[in-house]
Amino acid sequence: MKTIIFSLFILMSLHITAQNLYDLPENVETRWASFENPKAKKGVAAKENQGAKGHPFDRIPAGESVDLVNVNGSGVINRIWLTISDRSPEMLRSLKIEMFWDDESQPAVSVPLGDFFGVGLGKRVAFESAFFSDPEGRSFNCTIPMPFKTGARITITNESDKRLDAIFYDVNMLQKKHTANELLYFHAYWNRDLATKPGTAFTLLPKVEGKGRFLGTNIGVFTNKKYEDTWWGEGEVKIYLDGDTNYPSLAGSGTEDYIGTAYGQGTYSNQYQGSLVANKEQGAFAFYRYHIPDPVYFYNDIKVTIQQMGGAPRNKVRELVKNGAELIPVTVDHAPNFTKLLEMKNPPKLNDEDFPRGWTNFYRSDDVSATAYFYLNNPTHNLPKLQPQETRAKDLHTAEIVKNGL
Repeated sequence: MKTIIFSLFILMSLHITAQNLYDLPENVETRWASFENPKAKKGVAAKENQGAKGHPFDRIPAGESVDLVNVNGSGVINRIWLTISDRSPEMLRSLKIEMFWDDESQPAVSVPLGDFFGVGLGKRVAFESAFFSDPEGRSFNCTIPMPFKTGARITITNESDKRLDAIFYDVNMLQKKHTANELLYFHAYWNRDLATKPGTAFTLLPKVEGKGRFLGTNIGVFTNKKYEDTWWGEGEVKIYLDGDTNYPSLAGSGTEDYIGTAYGQGTYSNQYQGSLVANKEQGAFAFYRYHIPDPVYFYNDIKVTIQQMGGAPRNKVRELVKNGAELIPVTVDHAPNFTKLLEMKNPPKLNDEDFPRGWTNFYRSDDVSATAYFYLNNPTHNLPKLQPQETRAKDLHTAEIVKNGL
């Protein structure tokens, strides 16, 4: 286990020291994969058109795939950059990025392209975090270290009904042998629920068995208009570790609390936490949290969920129900008291005279999607396959969100 933690420390050391800059390691070779050198081979880059920009980009017809990386041997991918000509919400959700480690046929990563690179909802904005960046809202950068022992393959598949006219990319890697006895492989999982059921938590990461580290998540929410513009972010993130069943080992105090802000949610981007889309009028929110300074390790299994819960004054909640909103009241803050309705044998009904007057938290139903990132001591996982393109790209509220996202 010490070797795993040591390897994680090396992989996740994102701050380069002065000594690192002038160290020259032995038996390490730098390689770049691009359309000018897709196999990342030594001495064969930029051969087309006599080296004069012969193959800077490619096209991906509808229904077809292209390999960004397909290499043999041992190494680590340190950076992925790419851009595409069509960055519409539909295309960002219809393009699928997959990653395969050590000649496995099952992908460790299978995620919509836009969501993988740090922003949900089929949206691009300018931002920078410790894992991802987009300097001007037109590109995709990832600096998560991705090690492999015998080979690596990264593919992009166009599952839309139209051709992608241009994709440019380069993937920067080192060819090297790994000294750790047990390697931790990079994985990512995406999930969407178009209408969460009140009282049922949204699953950020289904149960995964093995050893590893949960790196964090980016989440997107389209709020249900039946709740009007009431606050939606009271739900707690819960992390079930190493045999936890009914109750988790780790739990937060609210959605905006989990991403480091408070009393509502505007737009900001920090290294480890951020909220890149916060459009109350359109009910669109996209945000992230990365566990770098606060590692989340697991040694047998892990599962991560978030409650979909909102809140409003009692009379507003009554009005929402009268207008057809489905919800379940859970607590009422009526200082100095805090009433826990679900612990009461005979809790008052929302419209009863004795229902407390105060801020009322309630389970609600919204459109939630998320990408979870983690390391695992296996190049494959047991998680469900990526949902079909129709589910991924449905009801993205495209024009209004693109125009008013920030």
